[in-house]
Amino acid sequence: MSTHPTGKRTGRPRSASADLAILEATRAALVELGWGKLTMSDVAGRAGVAKTTLYRRWANKHDLAVDAVAVLFDELQLPDLGSLRADVEGVVLQFAALLERPEAKTALMAVVAEATNDAALRLRIRSSIVDRQKRLVVEGRRRAQRRGEIPPDPPGTDPAPQIDLIFDVIAGAVVHRTLVSGEPVDATWVAGFTALLLTGLASA
Repeated sequence: MSTHPTGKRTGRPRSASADLAILEATRAALVELGWGKLTMSDVAGRAGVAKTTLYRRWANKHDLAVDAVAVLFDELQLPDLGSLRADVEGVVLQFAALLERPEAKTALMAVVAEATNDAALRLRIRSSIVDRQKRLVVEGRRRAQRRGEIPPDPPGTDPAPQIDLIFDVIAGAVVHRTLVSGEPVDATWVAGFTALLLTGLASA
């Protein structure tokens, strides 16, 4: 096998359009077939690519399904609406709308259910979805600190534990509301949730 002087393998560059087609096909298969019947062969056929192409990108259906979900969550953006309260309400409504999409709902529930007995899959979900989406909390805190809405981090302190907690509270509440309780995440609920998040239980 020929290589570049750097030791990297030669070959055609990876196609972004093929990746998107594969991930879309994976979500469609999950909606139609469910986790148990999802196969790499079926995804390859739906995406119009060779199975070898699929395996060059993803080692197994666990990794493939998580990435199919992760790319949807990468669509989330934190709006700059002028205040922390409005920003939180905006991103929560975006998140809830995403979870209402059949391909997002089915794919997320499938990988989470499968991960209950698979530690490697849980790690994949954490790195590909959870850790990547914590960027929204990081951005929101920094913006609120610049506005003077929340105090800056004291010198020498690590904000990571607070970032983790904020993410868990928001994501956990919205996922439970939409996927477990099956209740709407409308403007009224979001306003109440945001007030509770920002002011605390005693104030609320």
